[in-house]
Amino acid sequence: MFGLLDCNNFYVSCERVFQPRYEGRPVVVLSNNDGNLISRSAEAKALGLKMGDPYFQVKDVLHRHDVAVFSSNYVLYGDMSRRVMYHLGQVAPAVEIYSIDEAFLDLAGMETYLGRLDAYAQKVRAGVKSRTGIPTCVGVAPTKTLAKLANRIAKKNADLDGVLYLDSAERRAWALRQVPVGDVWGVGRQYAAKLNAAGIDSAADLARVSDAWARKHLGGVVGARLVQELQGRPCAGLHASEDGTLSRQSISCSRSFGRPLSAFADMLAAVAAFLSRAAEKLRAQGDMAHVLTVYVSKNRFATNVLPPFSRSATLTLPAGPTADTTVLLGYARVLLNRIWEPGVAYHKAGVVLDGLEPPGTGQQLDLFAPATAPLVLPEKPTLVTRRPGLMASLDALNERFGRGTVRVATAVAAPSRPATAGSANRPPWEGKAQWRSPAFTTRLEDLMIVN
Repeated sequence: MFGLLDCNNFYVSCERVFQPRYEGRPVVVLSNNDGNLISRSAEAKALGLKMGDPYFQVKDVLHRHDVAVFSSNYVLYGDMSRRVMYHLGQVAPAVEIYSIDEAFLDLAGMETYLGRLDAYAQKVRAGVKSRTGIPTCVGVAPTKTLAKLANRIAKKNADLDGVLYLDSAERRAWALRQVPVGDVWGVGRQYAAKLNAAGIDSAADLARVSDAWARKHLGGVVGARLVQELQGRPCAGLHASEDGTLSRQSISCSRSFGRPLSAFADMLAAVAAFLSRAAEKLRAQGDMAHVLTVYVSKNRFATNVLPPFSRSATLTLPAGPTADTTVLLGYARVLLNRIWEPGVAYHKAGVVLDGLEPPGTGQQLDLFAPATAPLVLPEKPTLVTRRPGLMASLDALNERFGRGTVRVATAVAAPSRPATAGSANRPPWEGKAQWRSPAFTTRLEDLMIVN
């Protein structure tokens, strides 16, 4: 048996934990740069607000219905997610953290000791709620796909009290009839249209097709496994989690700017900030990068901007892979110079690190590098011997005192215009965040005070 625990309207729920006055009131959370709706309370959904709606298009609706609006606060959401997942790790034999607000639980064999697992699922929900304040729903089923489907039904059906346990063929058949085929985990928009055209409208219809039909029309073995999972035959166990134990094959960091950037120094500072974050992630998973990509983007919706809207440059590092922020930054400056167009206003930039591998796995050496000295005296260390320690010290300081406490100088842009109210000490590339709540759990200055 598998369980799938999903936090309800997670970003909104995180805001309500520390500001309970918003309980029962419609609430939305906006994406980076206050662009789109990315989380909505049940009350906001009832108003017809959709996921991804641009803020400027629904601003009047939000004001008319007194909807509370928050800018995204990913530091808070990430910390609350860690608290939820930590508790799940204490009460389940094994956990796969699927996303910031979802986790699969391996419940194999637990029916032998606990009997029906719906009471156990309610206990898990209660534990998460009491320890974090976050409401959740749980789906329990013989396969991960069915557990995901059960969770979806539990969230939409208030009569189920947050838990759906598919412990029999009859209950599984009922659940399959409730879900349109386009809402099945693993069926995308294109496949949904193809299945509808073939007369397959629900998950129950899809579960009745043969393995041969699924292989032919649903992407080969992947489609066949999807159908088998819907039929109650498990084809996948728990995987490495998105909690840092899963080594990424590439690492990227990008942002849309709060205002357009047209000065090279500002753009270089933005790229340096993004690269510093990407390199920090790279070191955290113990890898080095072979390939670096830098890209910049214009506003594709502007009437006076001609394509191409984005430009990028990629470099295979000539001196071999590295995880050193300062070394990567030297290459990033060269790449940015290649794609920079003077007089152009840019709205977004980003970096991508590829070709990741752990140190000591046969890196290509630099033909022109000086020979390594056989011995370096401790009292006179060379720059190269200090590098790993330098990066480790940088990461340790930022982990202890907060991200960005110590930065490379290039990532600190000089002010290019007089500061306005609320803009002092903010880098010019930082996105809009007019309604961001305090970091209640990660900054001493933002801790709540109870009188």
